[in-house]
Amino acid sequence: MVTDAEWADVRRGLRFGQVFEGTVVKVPRPGVIGIFVDIGLCVGGFVDVALLPEQGEEWPVEGTVADFEIWWADSRHQIRLKPCDSRYLRDDFTDFVARFRPDWPSRIGQPVPDPEPLGKG
Repeated sequence: MVTDAEWADVRRGLRFGQVFEGTVVKVPRPGVIGIFVDIGLCVGGFVDVALLPEQGEEWPVEGTVADFEIWWADSRHQIRLKPCDSRYLRDDFTDFVARFRPDWPSRIGQPVPDPEPLGKG
């Protein structure tokens, strides 16, 4: 279990778009939840179902090693990732970003801010 202090230390070094090589360690419900990725930090990485292909069989399987970039982090002790390999992204990713995260290109390279506590905002 990661303490709040350890999480704060990790966050200070994170930048949106920062790339990590990671290993997919868990795919609990392909097509439903997302995938868990070990990126070599004391906190885990997670790719949300919203960023992955619609068909679960197109998702990377456990043991897949690939590059992932930091997409988001909130008060959960977890780094939200985006696959760098377009095979593992939703087909309409460009449109998705334009609709739901239009500021993404300007965020790349910026520090990941301190989180709002869960339930706020």
